Amino acid sequence: MKKSKSGTSSPVNGKQCNEGDTRRKRKIGEITQALSVSPVDVATLRRMAISEGGLLTDEIRCQVWPWLLNVPPQVLEQEPDKVERENNKDYNQVLLDVQRSLRRFPPGMPDEQREGLQEELIDIILRVLKRNPQLHYYQGYHDIVVTFLLVLGERLATALVEKLSTHHLRDFMDPTMDNTKHILNYLMPIIERVNPEVHDFMQQAEVGTVFALSWLITWFGHVLSDFRHVVRLYDFFLACHPLMPIYFAAVIVLYREEEVLECECDMAMVHHLLSQIPQDLPYELLISRAGDLFVQFPPSELAREAAVHESMASSTFKDFELASTQQRPDSVLRRRRRQKQAALESSAVNPAVAVAQPSTTRRFVRLAVMGLTVALGAAALAVVNTALEWAPKLDLFP
Repeated sequence: MKKSKSGTSSPVNGKQCNEGDTRRKRKIGEITQALSVSPVDVATLRRMAISEGGLLTDEIRCQVWPWLLNVPPQVLEQEPDKVERENNKDYNQVLLDVQRSLRRFPPGMPDEQREGLQEELIDIILRVLKRNPQLHYYQGYHDIVVTFLLVLGERLATALVEKLSTHHLRDFMDPTMDNTKHILNYLMPIIERVNPEVHDFMQQAEVGTVFALSWLITWFGHVLSDFRHVVRLYDFFLACHPLMPIYFAAVIVLYREEEVLECECDMAMVHHLLSQIPQDLPYELLISRAGDLFVQFPPSELAREAAVHESMASSTFKDFELASTQQRPDSVLRRRRRQKQAALESSAVNPAVAVAQPSTTRRFVRLAVMGLTVALGAAALAVVNTALEWAPKLDLFP
């Protein structure tokens, strides 16, 4: 085949471009239609947010995100309250976190503009916390809020972040991390259902779920460098059940199956591998798989296994809490490994001391769901239909 001349595209590439433009225009038309009817067709908006490409532009997100969170128009029109920073118990920590958030702003943004946005970011966080004294700030919360600020601006972001904080993020904003731990405990049962070999390997390495903590509590905002990928995931999460981020965390681990199984079966090594999330993930494919897994293994089906995992993981969660406080999970894991080694040596000297050994059995049974996924056809409809249905049944939020 002859190479096309410079500056021209091949017929195949041209056809693909035309098809992409056609799909984009069709999607924008469907979103516009869903917004224009009375009442607004929220089910279609959810389907558009989940399907390939998400909501496409920030202008569309400004119109659709409020409907996905069920924020009334009159709330959106309210001007933000003035924030009193003096004597605010959270101000110093929020200030430190915001000052460290330079990488979350677009590269090349003028310093003056970025500094103004950082001031608005501080105000949004303090405003939401003041209005809702039952909420407790956590490190990583600012990574979610800055995404809403950059997409929506201060006024809309304040209203949506408040709703998000009292619903989707509510469990992360308790005085303790018990509910956060409970959500993380859904990770291993999902992995076990799909790939028992990866599950058993991770159990044998005793890596736990600490590696996914920052993924979950920042909705991946802290670990992804491309803002386009972050907002694409936010489209997906806002349209779905509050537990969807843990399903997405599971599909990332499952997608990296070969890397995981080739890694040395050592706690620190596996933790280091998993905590370094690749930046070139096939996001649309993983979103599709996460939706499929949610349909096949809904939270109600996994709740019992998550509770069992919680009772088994009580000792490792002490490390989890320490890691989140010190922001140094690797050091915690290394210390725990040394303690385990000392216990093994002690048992060798004293046979009366019994040390439970993790199972070395590796099962190779896999579920076809990971290979049969399609571009969110029936799965998308099921996820949309259950987006609000599951939460009341699970009593996830007060």
